[in-house]
Amino acid sequence: MNFGRWIGLIVLLISLYILWQIRQLLLLLLTAVVLATALNRLVLQLQRLNVKRGWAVLITLTSLLALLVGFFVLIVPAFVEQFQQLIALLPTGFARIQTWLTWLEQQILRWFPNLPANLPDVTSLIQQIQPLATQLLNQSVNFFSTSITALLQFLLVLVLTLMLLAQPQPYRQSIIRLFPSFYRRRVDEILTRCDVALGSWAVGALINSVFVALLSGLGLWIIGVPLALAHAMLAGLFNFIPNIGPTLSAVFPIAVALLDAPWKSVAVLILYVVIQNIESYWLAPLVMAHQVALLPAITLIAQLLFAGFFGALGLLMALPLTVIAKTWLEEVLFIDILDKWRHPHQIVREEVVYDSNTDYDTEISEEWKEV
Repeated sequence: MNFGRWIGLIVLLISLYILWQIRQLLLLLLTAVVLATALNRLVLQLQRLNVKRGWAVLITLTSLLALLVGFFVLIVPAFVEQFQQLIALLPTGFARIQTWLTWLEQQILRWFPNLPANLPDVTSLIQQIQPLATQLLNQSVNFFSTSITALLQFLLVLVLTLMLLAQPQPYRQSIIRLFPSFYRRRVDEILTRCDVALGSWAVGALINSVFVALLSGLGLWIIGVPLALAHAMLAGLFNFIPNIGPTLSAVFPIAVALLDAPWKSVAVLILYVVIQNIESYWLAPLVMAHQVALLPAITLIAQLLFAGFFGALGLLMALPLTVIAKTWLEEVLFIDILDKWRHPHQIVREEVVYDSNTDYDTEISEEWKEV
């Protein structure tokens, strides 16, 4: 290896190290790209209605800001109030659980009189868990109420999204110019495919989330769980995170229902299980078959990797970034490299077809010339 190659290797390693150090900033940039791509679909729809792009962008951003303001004004205060009530009722809830377990222990001893009377002391276990759970909930409230860093990151993503959405072509051309001249037209095609794939994923995920939110709100309203609308919106938002999001969205309504009436918590659990099975085995395959299809194992592995490297935001952005990576791998690695990587003899054997009127010597020689 000559001196120039050593310099190139050192520069590559330094670049990778710098990229790793600024990985959180890169993730915020990719988040802005994903949001701008999803919002651009709505902008293009408005442009097809003879609306100028400037006005289309303004209408789209105004609608997005209205949804965000409505969410924070109508939903967040109700959640904070309900969460504080949940913390205040924790001692009552633990006492109720202790009463149930004591009654269950007595019933077991009545049904099985030969069992030893010194069963594990459930009361002491609950007394140990109660302060820990209360402390954990208090820390969660403090974290979500005083997280200035998350707010600044949100504002940064919003500003970047606005810049990318207002003038996407200069940024697109800058990315294309990073590649050699002979491959720039192909990169432009791949970026278009990524745009289509991300837009399709956004449409499919939005349909699934609206479906989950509607069924959750209707079911919780019938059961009589407080804040059914807030829980429904939370279920719809968490549905953007496959595998993990639906489980997280069910924890809070089950806890609220448990403190209200025991049978309601069981009904809420059954409701969420039914909704997720309908969404997973019927709606998602039906919708995503026309949008973007990802293998379940690939989705789970991507979530674990992105969550391990980037935290909560990485978990949220794992699926759209996997869609982008899937598109690039299919187009560059498979189509442009592996599908064309064949031996000349293999080409001749595949393309020469038996025909009694064919002069094989002439055809084979011409194909070898082409190869």
